Amino acid sequence: MPRPHGFGYEQHAGGTVRITHHGRPATTLNGPRAAQFLAEVETSDPQLVMARWTGNYKRGNERTARDHPRNRR
Repeated sequence: MPRPHGFGYEQHAGGTVRITHHGRPATTLNGPRAAQFLAEVETSDPQLVMARWTGNYKRGNERTARDHPRNRR
């Protein structure tokens, strides 16, 4: 599984954090969620953290779903 890339984040006044993916807005975090995100992004791989917070990451079941009889046409 390839590592996530293309994520970035901007911290704005008032504690708001905007996460982008390839320059496009992916999600906006406010208040305690933004503080939790900033603490986590400092201690882990930022790309993986941002992928997880936006929901834009592979879940490991793509091959299983592709091979299901209903999806093989």
